[in-house]
Amino acid sequence: MNKRFLLVVLLFLVFPAVSALALEPGDQAPDFTLKNLEGREVSLSDYRGRIVLLKLSTTWCPTCKQQTSDILRVGDLLAEKDVVVLEVFVQDSEKMVRRFLKDKQLPTTFEALLDDGRAHKAYNVYLIPRMLVLDRAHKVYHDGGQLFEKDLRRLIEEVAAQPL
Repeated sequence: MNKRFLLVVLLFLVFPAVSALALEPGDQAPDFTLKNLEGREVSLSDYRGRIVLLKLSTTWCPTCKQQTSDILRVGDLLAEKDVVVLEVFVQDSEKMVRRFLKDKQLPTTFEALLDDGRAHKAYNVYLIPRMLVLDRAHKVYHDGGQLFEKDLRRLIEEVAAQPL
């Protein structure tokens, strides 16, 4: 068999398994409790009743950095719709995260959280960044990879338009 054929077969075998790890729309997002940069414990459930943009990422990933830029560009909409941004850093030290966030104009409600492995395990993190949009009951509205600015705006508007 040639290498191209083997690669195609491998991709078909891997991608169904990868997509099976994602949460489906309507699934309840797993709760977690992690420490923020000040050492305070923060739980996803602390924000029940509010829309949550959950980003699982690292400081060194180029796509994660681009995702942060897109989030910053929709900061006005996040504030208007009272959206919480929880960024879970799955492989970084506090020092790395502080350096990464330095001089960034972060959204109104933003928490940088240091993963101790619990979020990584609960969300089966296999690709970064992993972006989830959670409705006010913390049911998954969207679970996937990078979201560009226009997609973020659309998804937030859609979730915000849902009845309370």
